[in-house]
Amino acid sequence: MALNRQFRNANQPSSEHRSLLRGLTQTSIFNPHMKYFSFILASAVTFFASAQTPKKVNFSPKDYYTHFSAANPVALLIEPGDVIYTSTIDAEGVDKAGIKRYVGEDHNPLVGPFFVKGAEEGDVLKVTFLDIKLNRSTAFCLPYFHGRSMPTDIVEQVKDNLKPSVIWDLDVKKNIAKLHHKTAHLNNFKVPLNPFLGCVGLAAPKGQEVPTVDAGTFGGNLDFSKVRKNASVYLPVYNKGGLLYLGDGHAAQGDGEINWTALETSLDIAFKVQLIKKPAKQIANPRIEDAEYIMTVALDLSLDNAIKTASKGMLDWLQEEYDLTIIEATQVMGSSLEYRIAEIVDPHVEIVAMIKKSVLKNIPKHKK
Repeated sequence: MALNRQFRNANQPSSEHRSLLRGLTQTSIFNPHMKYFSFILASAVTFFASAQTPKKVNFSPKDYYTHFSAANPVALLIEPGDVIYTSTIDAEGVDKAGIKRYVGEDHNPLVGPFFVKGAEEGDVLKVTFLDIKLNRSTAFCLPYFHGRSMPTDIVEQVKDNLKPSVIWDLDVKKNIAKLHHKTAHLNNFKVPLNPFLGCVGLAAPKGQEVPTVDAGTFGGNLDFSKVRKNASVYLPVYNKGGLLYLGDGHAAQGDGEINWTALETSLDIAFKVQLIKKPAKQIANPRIEDAEYIMTVALDLSLDNAIKTASKGMLDWLQEEYDLTIIEATQVMGSSLEYRIAEIVDPHVEIVAMIKKSVLKNIPKHKK
């Protein structure tokens, strides 16, 4: 979900956070018993993995936050590789039982922040979603067109439709969503379910408190429908521990989120985080990977600039991972690149550049 709020500054972390960081600096950040293994993320990099067997952790959140900030108290300390099971509330703060867990004017209250042991500025976190599933039978969506999505005369017709929301019924067994109330023409209208997280982000850099309706190089309110089960999101780290926030569950959404909401709901999720220490080339923006695609995310105030940034991100990934020359890259991208306009209603618009892995399978990868 996306409703604009202003940035706030947060140069000083909370007392709870400072205490935790002091303890970690003394005992955990440079653990001599850590072991290393190699991984390629556009170039040869190194994962840090605990020598211990990864833990399964059930986390029941009590507090929720509406800014990607390093100042919020840490919710949970996790080791790279741990599998975390938790749940999210919807964009209005309501949980799976219909209980309002967050009371405030801000939208997209998130779970977190999760402090990842060993993560520090210059690293990359790979967040893999092992499961994302619906935990209730309803969702809501505004009967609205955002001003960026339609001509002014169309937007004027629905400009006051910010409440009440349209209710959708979610049928997990049939894997469909349909309108709860009958209308003149949509009684048989159904859409496939595609549960995904709207928000996946780390604490913003330089002491900023970025509202959870926005996004940046650290991730955030991406609202991209491929951030779903079995997808991985790569995020550059700007603060010690990374400080991961998750939430804003969606049952389905069209590209652009032109209603200013998706089918907003709550979710049960399972995820793990892998730590990539000091990659040879730091990623400049979020990257996403699933079984079918590699994807580069770009956010900007204009779609023109976002397209250029997303394309440059894909060029970087291809050259890092496949050693392509610029001429070779023109042919790979010119023949196979796809774009998605993931988000147009947030403060920053979002373009995702995508290439199918199937077209890359016969290109030799970078030799370490």
